[in-house]
Amino acid sequence: MRLVLASTSPYRRDLLRRLRLPFEVARPEVDESPRAAESPAALAQRLARAKAAAVSAADAWTIGSDQVAELDGRALGKPGGRDAARAQLAAMSGTDVRFLTALALRHGDGRCLEALDVTVVRFRTLASDEIARYVDAEQPFDCAGSFKAEGLGIALFEAIASEDPTALVGLPLIATARLLREAGFTVP
Repeated sequence: MRLVLASTSPYRRDLLRRLRLPFEVARPEVDESPRAAESPAALAQRLARAKAAAVSAADAWTIGSDQVAELDGRALGKPGGRDAARAQLAAMSGTDVRFLTALALRHGDGRCLEALDVTVVRFRTLASDEIARYVDAEQPFDCAGSFKAEGLGIALFEAIASEDPTALVGLPLIATARLLREAGFTVP
């Protein structure tokens, strides 16, 4: 069976390689703008489904995934630049933030298996100079929440509560492996 990752994210690609299944990569062209009154969880789930559908092929299973950071009930997207990253980290300083990582495994015939992982990160109280140093060092402009947990970003946290630590990096491998097994793949 063919497997396609609907993402050009190097983080997701590296995670999926851990399952040791051959896969292809395709860039999904999806508008990631939130809809009016859309909850962060609904946004993540809709985007995961849309990414999988955007590159779906008749003879393949396609993985779509999206992550949304939720602070006080509102979605925080990818910052895109230095000032926005600093502002996001300042807003998250000393708080708990939910990271919603949605997964959609879609077959070309329209079948779709889905999962949603919720990870709660407790941020340390961060001084503005350490936020600036961190942002300059890692430039996390393409990451929801403005940090890279697989890098120096882990030093910004007091605690992480999660059923799947890979979800915070961008692809929940426990759920991915489960859905792939449900679809008929042999996953250790």
